[in-house]
Amino acid sequence: PALASVNIGQLEHQLILSLDPWRIRQILIELHGMTSERHFWTVSNKWEVPNVYGNVILGIKDNLTRDLVYILMAKGLHCSTIKDFVHAKKLFAACLELVTEFSPKLRQVMLNEMLLLDIYTHEAGVGLSGERPASDLISRVRGYLEMRVPDIPLRQVVAEECVAFLLNWQESEYLTMQVPHSLVQTNPYVKLGQLLAATSQDLPGPKEGRWAATDLWEIVVQICSVSHQHKRGNDGRVSLIKQRESTLGIMYRNELLSFIKKLREPLVLTTILSLFVKLHNNHELIVNNVTAEYISIWPSSFPNFQSSVDFEAVAVTVKELVNYALTINSNNHSWLITQADIYFATNQYSAALHYYLQAGAACSDFFTKMVPPDVYTDQVIKRMIKCCSLLNCHTQVAILCQFLREVDYKTAFKALQEQNSHDAMDSYYDYIWDITILEYLTYLHHKRGETDKKQIAIKAIGQTELNSSNPEEVLQLAAQRRKKKFLQAMAKLYF
Repeated sequence: PALASVNIGQLEHQLILSLDPWRIRQILIELHGMTSERHFWTVSNKWEVPNVYGNVILGIKDNLTRDLVYILMAKGLHCSTIKDFVHAKKLFAACLELVTEFSPKLRQVMLNEMLLLDIYTHEAGVGLSGERPASDLISRVRGYLEMRVPDIPLRQVVAEECVAFLLNWQESEYLTMQVPHSLVQTNPYVKLGQLLAATSQDLPGPKEGRWAATDLWEIVVQICSVSHQHKRGNDGRVSLIKQRESTLGIMYRNELLSFIKKLREPLVLTTILSLFVKLHNNHELIVNNVTAEYISIWPSSFPNFQSSVDFEAVAVTVKELVNYALTINSNNHSWLITQADIYFATNQYSAALHYYLQAGAACSDFFTKMVPPDVYTDQVIKRMIKCCSLLNCHTQVAILCQFLREVDYKTAFKALQEQNSHDAMDSYYDYIWDITILEYLTYLHHKRGETDKKQIAIKAIGQTELNSSNPEEVLQLAAQRRKKKFLQAMAKLYF
């Protein structure tokens, strides 16, 4: 018996290590020949099979078959999790072959898991470089969503991945026009996918066709709402209880977030981010609005639910979404501006400046071209000015005042009067092109008796390209050159 238990121990060890389906089967046959008392699917606590499948597998009468199916599936799922798709495929294929002989239910389960594995394999492989999936894979994804086989245990994640897959590969027509109505009613992810596809498809279209945006808004508001309940305490007082997770919506907020983090299509991500930013801005305590693209497509009022939006949760979600979106594309200027606005609204001025500058750099080839005016709007420039001011970089404030459509002389002069500037004042004079500001500097240095600095300012005024009698385009070029150089210098400071 002692020798037998040593042998069993060795075989169990091999069973844990092996990824070869044929070898796993051989080991189990040997083990079952030695003892009939053991359930070998319990040998490793790392072998996990989703509960929905567990009941069906553990209902298999034959002990050897039960162990084999359980272990093949558990090992396959583990390989899939660690992205070892080659072994996962072999293990699943062996499991499929085995269950096909006796269980139509488990056969369908294995086909579903193999579909999920094929989605993962494509997305982690050629999909990363933008290669479209084979039409066969797309039709299998549709087939899964439309499957109407009763009593098949289903994992929620498969439906999620299928809908995300269709959105990522812009199968909008299927989601908006062809998907069966009954499916939209019964599967929350399909409903969400349909509304996201329809809304982003309409962008930046006319306002009339925005039924999808309104529906999507109502669904997300409901997911982010908390219901209030009144409860009478022991002392007879009535207190208000806020339930953290709303059960009003078609899914929980954390489920929505984990679904969004499967998306990669830029327009779809921009759409959902824009919705959350709009929702975040609706809080009456928000002083500094966060900006996002297409924010005007959302309704400005809330649907009439007997509940209220959990704005704390919305603020957290907005941050998570922007961070996630920037992992997909760190050069998307509209996402970078949204990120900067979030830092600005939470008084993190150095970080805000970093992202405002990054947004400008992303759409100007690191400031070798002009930053488009729809990126550096007056609001963005004003926020950059406020950041510099609160960081005591007053000369930077004065220079940025020139970037506004109408130069803000009042703020510029006030900044230049500041004595506690943390930036080296005279090293920035090369970036000033506005003669009025340069003349004010000359006056200021004269008043303070700073002869050397006054000379630098006078020299700057004397540059021929800044002469006011020059043609407009010469003056424009002079301004543009100084803008680019200044922004590059700023980037070196804040990147």
